[in-house]
Amino acid sequence: MRAGNLKKRIIQNDPIHKSKMVTRLVNTVMLHGKKTIAESTVYHAIDMLAEDKKEGLRMFEQALKNVMPQQEVRSRRVGGATYQVPMPLKHDRAEALAVRWIIKAARSRKGKPIQVKLYEELKNAYDGVGDAIRKRDETHKMAEANKAFSHFAKFN
Repeated sequence: MRAGNLKKRIIQNDPIHKSKMVTRLVNTVMLHGKKTIAESTVYHAIDMLAEDKKEGLRMFEQALKNVMPQQEVRSRRVGGATYQVPMPLKHDRAEALAVRWIIKAARSRKGKPIQVKLYEELKNAYDGVGDAIRKRDETHKMAEANKAFSHFAKFN
């Protein structure tokens, strides 16, 4: 049994774009506590999206919205059987999944610096194509295929 509820940590806005989404992306890109490297990587990728800083941020936020899933399947154990039950997502969870999928897709590309790979994945997500969009579509297909078990969602 779990002990109590955790207090949600408040994410600060990043210093350049004043956006919580950018901070979340920086924190997820960061490896081994090297935040300045992660910041430069993310800022460079966003700057490559458009010459204007505000336009680049807008394109980044739109790319993230394109990748954010609406539903996911969760395992529910009912009467000795385990069902994949589709459930709607809260905004924070959808945003976290989108950021994670974009970074995973960028890292899976080979032969280029991470700034370029992240830029290309953000550009693809903005255009509605790419690995992160494919992952979102797979998640939605799984939820659609298991819609028959959605009546189990009320028991959680």
